[in-house]
Amino acid sequence: MSEEPPQGANNRMFNGPGGYRGAPKMVLGASPPPVTITKVFDAWNEMIENENQSLRDRVADLEKKVHEQTDEIMCLRSTLADVLRRISTIEGARALANNHAGGRATPTKDTVRLRHNNSDSARDVSKRASSYLPGRSPSSTQIRAKEAQYNGEEGIVKMYLRGRPINLYVPTPMRETYVPNGPSSSPPAKLKLEWVYGYRGRDCRNNVYQLPTGEIVYFVAAVVVLYNVEDQMQRHYLGHTDDIKCLAVHPNKLLIATGQTAGHDRRDARSWRLNPPSDPLSPEAEEWPHIRVWDSVSLNTLHVIGISDIERSVACLAFSKADGGSLLVAVDEAPDHNMSVWDWSRGERGYKLLETKCSADQVLAVDFSPVDRSTIITCGKNHISFWNYESGMLAKRMGVFENRERPKYVTSISFTDTGNVISGDSNGNLLIWQRGGNTVYKMVRGAHDGPVFSILVQKDGGIITGGKDGRIVEWDRDLERTGNVIEIPEQYGSPRVVTSGRGSQLVVGTTRNCVLGGTFTFPLRPVMQGHTEELWALAPHPGHHQFLTAGYDRTCYLWDTMAHTIVWSKDIGEHAQSAAFSNNGEIVIIGTTSGRWFVMDSETREMYSQHQDGNEPIQVLKFSPNGQYLAVGSRDNNIYIYQVSEDCRKYTRVGRCQAKVRRARYQSASSVGHSSFVTHLDWSADSQFLQTNSGDYELLFWNAGLCRQIAQTSQMRDVEWATQSCTLTFATLGIWPEGTDGTDINTCAKANQMDLLATGDDFGKIKLFASPACQQRARCLEYGGHSSHVTAVGFLQDDSRMISTGGRDTAVMQWVVSSNSSSSHR
Repeated sequence: MSEEPPQGANNRMFNGPGGYRGAPKMVLGASPPPVTITKVFDAWNEMIENENQSLRDRVADLEKKVHEQTDEIMCLRSTLADVLRRISTIEGARALANNHAGGRATPTKDTVRLRHNNSDSARDVSKRASSYLPGRSPSSTQIRAKEAQYNGEEGIVKMYLRGRPINLYVPTPMRETYVPNGPSSSPPAKLKLEWVYGYRGRDCRNNVYQLPTGEIVYFVAAVVVLYNVEDQMQRHYLGHTDDIKCLAVHPNKLLIATGQTAGHDRRDARSWRLNPPSDPLSPEAEEWPHIRVWDSVSLNTLHVIGISDIERSVACLAFSKADGGSLLVAVDEAPDHNMSVWDWSRGERGYKLLETKCSADQVLAVDFSPVDRSTIITCGKNHISFWNYESGMLAKRMGVFENRERPKYVTSISFTDTGNVISGDSNGNLLIWQRGGNTVYKMVRGAHDGPVFSILVQKDGGIITGGKDGRIVEWDRDLERTGNVIEIPEQYGSPRVVTSGRGSQLVVGTTRNCVLGGTFTFPLRPVMQGHTEELWALAPHPGHHQFLTAGYDRTCYLWDTMAHTIVWSKDIGEHAQSAAFSNNGEIVIIGTTSGRWFVMDSETREMYSQHQDGNEPIQVLKFSPNGQYLAVGSRDNNIYIYQVSEDCRKYTRVGRCQAKVRRARYQSASSVGHSSFVTHLDWSADSQFLQTNSGDYELLFWNAGLCRQIAQTSQMRDVEWATQSCTLTFATLGIWPEGTDGTDINTCAKANQMDLLATGDDFGKIKLFASPACQQRARCLEYGGHSSHVTAVGFLQDDSRMISTGGRDTAVMQWVVSSNSSSSHR
């Protein structure tokens, strides 16, 4: 009895429940041999396994590509600015070459104070220019430098600084062909800013934020740093030309606004307002205080705001929140502390909606309400003000303390999620001001012992405060203590700003220029440290990728350039002015402003001895190439020579290359020694001679072993020098721009293996030259980033990197040195 085959896959035939009777016969031809159920399942499983394996392989490939693309995105994000800068550099160089029409001139410090331009920033070509522009005329008060004059018969080139002639002797092989104004070579290398050490927390507030990319954003000098702590990567926004004073992050967490100070004093700034530049994007305009709005991913500048509107400096900034960040408020540090509100996205320069006098006293913070688009709060000395922006007008109501203690300063403000204002003051109190009102709703006395520097309202409504007492305190949304407190070690300073990091982490900027990271459970650790006062001493290690810095904060740091960390720090108890490593790197010498210098072990920091040479600052310290002598240059006009023994642990004075002394009446003055303070010195390669510069533009030569000046300077024309730190020599003739006053260039250093010379000047600029730079106005590459006078530059022992230090900006910058086969010159 036959049965109809069940409907299903392939119309398979079953004999009873679970029995397989074989496949139906084919219509044409004989039926195939029977197939067992096991073979079918095996084939089916094999097919599925093959499909799964193929799918897993494809997924693995996709995951690999995603990871690669993620890395590429991070790389692209960090290198996009470099590509833009290179394009801009090439185009800028072409424009300068096409428009070149003569020598370059630079205003002196009589007319300009700390003028900086960032020639290596990611800006439009129209906005980029050197401080020394072709065709720019010097100020009428400037002493214009004469052209160098060359006497071929005697082999002397005469250079002029402030009208004073300086005779420089041309080396014998060059006497026949040398031309002072001849063409110069381009530098054989270029620089790229790799790392910035330091942070500005000593006098700035609300300037540390965590971005969605995982980067911490903050600033120091004229650089905004975007630091990914986990990946140990830094990116840098280099659009500013002078000190950055404030920072604000847009509600979308991608756009950033930063404000800078003016490069001129108050009187000059007022004259600027009366005579604004015709071109707002000109180099002169960029010297004005202004605000820059830029993209934190591409580092492109989107808008430049406030040129000719801001008088002195941008004190504080804030984006609006309730409307998605369409407005930007800024407060000027001018006497009236003008407050301006901007439609920042309208045009390249934004659109100023209104401006009003904010307060006669210092303003410390400004912020928009997160729930009321028209509400702005400002606070500072003797005030907290509630502003209402409506119909193009600002209405102001002063905060009323009633019978409560009125503080001298309202130091910080923040908003709760309901729109209430929380303020902290110099008395250590916290006050709550209800939304829409200007009277105190609630007060917490003694929240901190001293001023409350920072108030952070978290997403869950919890509150965290930081104070001058070095404590970070957690509160619930009703301002009741939770019991969680962090005590910051005194060495790091007080918490200037507390902000949210990833998860429960906190990121803290301190008054001693440190950035810390941690939680209430795990202790805070340094993310970034820096100097806190003027910085002068720099000494690259002779054998490792390390360098030492020291400054007026009495602290010495040994830095590792590969790990980007501090190896050790040492408080020497005095203002440090200079430093030098022994040739083997085991000993470091620290010179101070009191004339004292210390001998210290570079690993254990053990002090072996201290010495006193006069009562003036020790300007420069340098070991001879053979390691047998130490030269100590002092501000008392003398150079002291010491014999070195016992593995650089013992120092015996050989003598003193002394200053000028006047003889008896009617006799001429002695020609021995410097008549001004010693600024730079170099040893000859054979350790027999010294060349030295002084504050009155002298170049003298000495027999080091005898401590005697060499009067016949022509004898020194062919001496090979171990280093090139003297700024006034034949080999450095070309580093001086036209119109210089002789003090503009503070430091120079020659690379160890490359024919490369670096200089640092009073305008915050670092320049690279081919060495020797013996033609006037030699070609150079110029880099910005420092906002103060560059006090020292130095190359690591393998020339892979160069280090620069700023004076008052306290910044230490690390630059990668790379081949310059395709770069342009200025």
